[in-house]
Amino acid sequence: MSLLEELYRETIMQHAQRPHNFGPLEAPTVRVGGHNPSCGDQIELYLKVEDGRIAEARFTGHGCAISQSSASMMTDLIRGRTLAEALELHRKFKAMVVEAELPDPALGDLAALAGVAKLPARVKCATLAWNALEQAIGQVGEAS
Repeated sequence: MSLLEELYRETIMQHAQRPHNFGPLEAPTVRVGGHNPSCGDQIELYLKVEDGRIAEARFTGHGCAISQSSASMMTDLIRGRTLAEALELHRKFKAMVVEAELPDPALGDLAALAGVAKLPARVKCATLAWNALEQAIGQVGEAS
């Protein structure tokens, strides 16, 4: 295993074992659930949106290291972003893990999940939180 692969593995495991932003959010603007029936991963995403920006992002749920670390890193990254910026990050993340594009620097630590593109069975794990984000942003947009 290369040094870079080892670093990425360590980043994923740190977020999986001690996820950031884990726990429910009181009075969220939107709450969306996600489930991966192929492996049983589940997530509940909570967003507080103020003036078109994600003021707070939290999640609950359970699943594999990939789904939990992806949710942890995603919630770190989207906090403070506009809804449009969060959707653009969603697009960049999916391009990386679904289409095997090189990681965009804007994704930060999420580059650790780039190798998922080589593991088709794990793509649903990595994108679970991101699919919930897309759905949540759609619901916020409908309520506006």
